[in-house]
Amino acid sequence: MKHQKRFVVALSIFLGFICICACIIIIFAGCSSVKPDPNAEGSVVYENPHTGFYVDGTTLRTADGTPFVMRGINHGYNWFLDKTDVAFDAIAATGSNCIRIVLSSGQRWQKDDAQSLKNAIDAAVSRGMVAIVEVHDGTGSDDISVLEGIAQYWCEMASVLAGTEKYCILNIANEWCGGWRARRWRDGYTKVIPMIREAGIKNAIMVDAAGWGQFGVSVRSYGAEVFNSDPLRNTMFSVHMYGMSGRWEWLIRNNLDGVTDQNLCVCVGEFGWTHSDGDVKEDYLMQYCEEKDIGYIAWSWKGNSGGVEYLDLADEWDGSKLSEWGAKVVKYIQGKNR
Repeated sequence: MKHQKRFVVALSIFLGFICICACIIIIFAGCSSVKPDPNAEGSVVYENPHTGFYVDGTTLRTADGTPFVMRGINHGYNWFLDKTDVAFDAIAATGSNCIRIVLSSGQRWQKDDAQSLKNAIDAAVSRGMVAIVEVHDGTGSDDISVLEGIAQYWCEMASVLAGTEKYCILNIANEWCGGWRARRWRDGYTKVIPMIREAGIKNAIMVDAAGWGQFGVSVRSYGAEVFNSDPLRNTMFSVHMYGMSGRWEWLIRNNLDGVTDQNLCVCVGEFGWTHSDGDVKEDYLMQYCEEKDIGYIAWSWKGNSGGVEYLDLADEWDGSKLSEWGAKVVKYIQGKNR
């Protein structure tokens, strides 16, 4: 028993040390001297007539120039194909203006073919929501070849994406680069974004931060280089907020302001109210996003497992009963907590 207590104390000290080190990195990590350049000299920038969503500094705009601030919910489409209609209906009923859709390139789960991708986009648009499509297979991977495989999947889907620029945003890969390796993250995305554009895909692109999406410093430090690697200069960024990035109010501000201070566009592509890596200041997060006109998309509608069932927003697929977490998010989406 005595040894168990010593172990618990030692583990607590170790975790505290890790947390302090992470905070030091976040506070003192420098920013790249590279700045976003819509017309970088020596680069080939394709004409962008704004036929769909486009990035304008820190703002995402619709084709007609109207600012679009995301208020939405994540859904595990690939894992629950039989729940598509009931889930999309229920999420639309919350007042969400977008839905982030989990897909698979076939590297880890059953591949969403062209028809499956089209069905997902159509299911969102027919219910008045913008489709944010993402491939989940690279979650946590640091392997650039995995990211290249995902990029190749999108290239294969170019014909499906053609013409969807007004209502579909391409979130290349969920949480690729699980390590807190900002340069690795930069190198991966500056390699695959030109591949995607060469395939003729013109949708606005979204890129998750490194560190399982939670390392906002990666975007602050190298986001401009990733942005400049896009010939269309139409890339925005996403920071996911769980215990490592949404634990404290100052940390939430630091993660978001660190991106917008670089004149880059950012949203919170995933967040919870608690997680295995710590509690989240979810009320402050949503309030701060409201204040700054930053988008947020809560994780996730239903179907979480493996000990994280507390992240289910709905207790019933049809939304007839929401969890405490879900009720809170929906109130914010509907403007009742503003």
